[in-house]
Amino acid sequence: MPTIHHLEVRPSLPPTLANLSELAGNLHYSRSRAVRDLFDAIDADTWAQVEGNPIRFLQLVPQARLDEAAGDSAFLAELAAAWRDFEVHCADDRADAIGPAFDSQETVAYFCAEFGFHESLPIYSGGLGILAGDHCKAASDLGVPLVGVGLLYRQGYFQQCIDAQGRQHPRFEDLDFSHLPIRLAMREGAPTQVKVEYPGRVVTAQVWEARIGRVRVYLLDTDVTDNAAADREITRRLYGGDRRRRLEQEMLLGLGGVRALRTLGITPSAWHINEGHAAFSILERVRELTADGLPFEPALNAVAASTLFTTHTPVPAGHDTFAPSLVEAHFESQLEALGIEAPELLALGADPAHDGKHFNMTALALRGSRQHNGVSRVHGEVAAQMSQAFWPEVPTEENPLSHVTNGVHVETFLNRDLTRLFDATRRDWRDHLHEAAIGEMAGKIEAGRLWSMHLSAKTHLVSDLKARLQRQSERFGEGHVRLKQRCRVLDKPVDEFLMVGFARRFATYKRATLLFRDRERLARLIETSPRPVVFVFAGKAHPADEPGQALLQTIHELSLEQRFAGHVLLIEGYDMGLARRLVAGSDVWLNTPEFPMEASGTSGQKAGINGVLNLSVADGWWAEGHDHQQGVANGWSIAPTPEATDRDDREANDLLTLLETEVIPLFDRREAAGGSDTKGLPSDWIAWQRHAIATILPRFNASRMVRDYAEHHYRRAIDAHRLLAQDDYRAARERADFERDLVTHWGGVGVKVLRTPESIMDQGESLSIEIETTSPGLPPHSLRCEAVLSEGGSRRVVVGELVESLDGQAWGRHRIALPADLAGEVDYRLRVVPTHETLLHPYELGRMLWL
Repeated sequence: MPTIHHLEVRPSLPPTLANLSELAGNLHYSRSRAVRDLFDAIDADTWAQVEGNPIRFLQLVPQARLDEAAGDSAFLAELAAAWRDFEVHCADDRADAIGPAFDSQETVAYFCAEFGFHESLPIYSGGLGILAGDHCKAASDLGVPLVGVGLLYRQGYFQQCIDAQGRQHPRFEDLDFSHLPIRLAMREGAPTQVKVEYPGRVVTAQVWEARIGRVRVYLLDTDVTDNAAADREITRRLYGGDRRRRLEQEMLLGLGGVRALRTLGITPSAWHINEGHAAFSILERVRELTADGLPFEPALNAVAASTLFTTHTPVPAGHDTFAPSLVEAHFESQLEALGIEAPELLALGADPAHDGKHFNMTALALRGSRQHNGVSRVHGEVAAQMSQAFWPEVPTEENPLSHVTNGVHVETFLNRDLTRLFDATRRDWRDHLHEAAIGEMAGKIEAGRLWSMHLSAKTHLVSDLKARLQRQSERFGEGHVRLKQRCRVLDKPVDEFLMVGFARRFATYKRATLLFRDRERLARLIETSPRPVVFVFAGKAHPADEPGQALLQTIHELSLEQRFAGHVLLIEGYDMGLARRLVAGSDVWLNTPEFPMEASGTSGQKAGINGVLNLSVADGWWAEGHDHQQGVANGWSIAPTPEATDRDDREANDLLTLLETEVIPLFDRREAAGGSDTKGLPSDWIAWQRHAIATILPRFNASRMVRDYAEHHYRRAIDAHRLLAQDDYRAARERADFERDLVTHWGGVGVKVLRTPESIMDQGESLSIEIETTSPGLPPHSLRCEAVLSEGGSRRVVVGELVESLDGQAWGRHRIALPADLAGEVDYRLRVVPTHETLLHPYELGRMLWL
C-alpha cells in the first residue's frame, strides 16, 4: 500500500473580511447568532463540517467562497453590522449596565474547573461548566470587571458513542489548540508560564487566554516540553484519573491560577470560588501574605473576607475529598511558608459531620470564605443543613449559607426567531433582563406568530434528530425498516405530535427512567393518546458511573420494544449544540430528580425562556419558578414525597397522571375552524407558552444572577478586604486575636435577665428587656443580645444595644426595645451572640447562647 500523505491548504482572508478573524477568536460568537450566521452564509457546508467552530472554518473554507463573500455588498453590510455590535459590546467606554458598582482598579477573579461557552471549546462536562460560561457572558454584558481562571484540557470531556446494545463508549481525542478560539496569554511580549511545586518536582504550566466579549478567561495547561511525561498528563482529561491526579489538577487550578493572575499583573479585589475544586487558591493567597510577615490566622481572615464560595452539590458524596496523607505529602513543602504544621493544614479540610477521615475541599472553601451560597432556594436550605457543623450553635435557617438562584444566558439559548422578534419589539431588551417588565414582551406576541416560531424551532430539531438517528442506525448496521420505525413519529407534521425532551447528565439521582416505572401504563398512554407522543432522551454518564450508564442502556432497550419504538428515542453525542436545539424545539421539558438532590437544574430555564413548558419535580429552581395564575401556568409541578418509602412509585404515578389528564389534553385542544389566522391553533397551549416566557425570562436569566452576585456579594467582599487590609492588616490581626479569645472564653460568659415586660401589656406601653452580661476575657461590646419573636407563624429578630459597660470588669448592660407594632399573642426567646466589626454575616462566628 502506498503511503498516504496529508495536506491542508489554508485560505487567505481578503482584506475586506479581515474583521472575521477577530470575530472568530472571541467567544462572543457563542452568544451572537448574527456572528455565527456570517460564517454559515459564506459556506454552509464547511460550517456544518466544522460543527460551528469559526477558527476551524477560516482554516478550511475554500478560497473561492471567501473571495465571493468579499465581493458581496449585502454580505459586507451584514459583516459591518455585526462588527459594530461587537465593538460596542467590547468598548472600554461603554456605559455599564450594572452602574457605578466597581471602580477601574477593582477586579473579580472567578475560579472554576470547567467552562462551557460553546461546543467549539469542549472543556466542560455539564451544568457546572455551562453555568460558569453563562456567568462570564453576563459579566461581559453588564460590565462587571471579571476575569476567569480554569484549566485547558487536552482531551476535554469524552465524546459519547452508544452501541447497538445501548452501551456507552467514551471516545477521547486530543484537541488541536490551533483549532480553538484561544491564544497564548502574553506578558511583556512573551508567553506566560507559571510553576507549581509537587512532591519531588516543579511542574510548569502554560497560560492560555479565551476572550468572551469583554471578559478574559485564563486556562492553564501542563502539556509543555519542560515537564516529565506524567506531569504533561495533569491537564489531559476533565475529571479523569485517580484521586492523586484529581488532587494535582486542583492544586494547579488553585495555586497555579493565583500565580497566573499575579504574573499577568492582575490584582483581584474579590475572589469567587465556583465549587470546591478551586479551594486551594485560598492557601496560595494565604501563603502570599504569610511570606510578607503576616501570621497565618490574620492572613486567613484577610483572604476569607474577600472570598465568596458557591457550592453546587447537595449530595455529600459529590464533594471532593482526599486522603489526609495525600494532602500532607503534596503540601509538605508549603507548610513552612504558611507558618503552620500539618495538623493545622488538615484541620482546614475537616468535616466531622460527613466522614471526618478525609480532607474535604468544601470544608476548606467554607473556612476560607466569609460568604457562601447555594444555587437555588431549596439548595440553599439543603446546603445550610449539610454545613451546620461549621456553625454548631446557630439554627440552620440563620447560618451564613445563603442562596443565589442560577440563571441562564438568554441570548445563548433563546431561539433565533424569538431573538429577532424581541429585537424588533424593544431594541434594548438585553440591558433590562433583570426587570419584571421584560416579560411583558411575551404577552404582545400574536398567537399564530408565536406558534409558528415554535414550530420552526421544532422543525430544525426534528431534522437534526433524524440525521443523528440515521447515523446511529448506519453504525448499528440496521436496515431501512428499523430506521423507519424509529422515525415514525418524527416523520409526521411537527404540529401534530407532542415532543417531550429529557437531556442532562445521567446521574442516578436524576432518575431518567422514572417515566418507565409503570411501563404498561405508559404503553397505554402512548397507544390511547389522541396525538402521537415522543420522548427524546440525551445525556452522558461519567465513564466511571456504571449505574448511570445502566440507565442509558435501559432506555435504549426500551426504545427497541415494539410498543415504544418511535415513541422513545435515545440520542447520542449530547453537547451544547444539541442542547440549544432541544430546549428550543421540544414542547415539554421533563425533569424528574430525587428531591432535594437537584441543586438548580438550569436546562428547564433554557426551555422555559423559549416557551417550552416544564414538567418537573418541585426541586431546584422549579420549586420557586413554577407559576400558576387564573388557569394559565408555565408548566406542571410534581410534589416530591421524600419521606415515603415508595416515593418513586408515587411520583411516577403523578407524572403519568399529569401527562394523561393535563399535558396531552392541553396540547390536543385546538381552535375550531373559524378565522383563517386561528384555525387549528392550540390557543390554550400558546397562552401557557406566553406565560412561561413572561414568568421565567425576567427571573431566571444570568444577568439577574450576576447582578445579585455583584451587588450583594462582590461589593461586600471588596469592601471587607479593604477594611481588613488597612494599617498593615490591623483589623485582620484583631479579628484573629478575637477568635482565639472567643474559643478560650466563650464558655465563661455569664448572662442574667434583669427585666422583661409583664405578661399582659396595653398597646402603647414601653416594651423593653434588659440583660446583664459578664464576659471575662471578652470586652462587653463584643456581645450582642437579641430577642427572637414568634407571631402567628412568622419570625423576626430584634437586636439590642449596649447601654452601659465596664471594660475592666467585662460587665455590660444591654437593652432590647421590642417593636411598638406588636399585637396579640407573641412568644419570644432571648439569646446572646458574639459580634465584631469585620463580620459579613451576624452569625458567622458560629456561637450562640440561648437564655
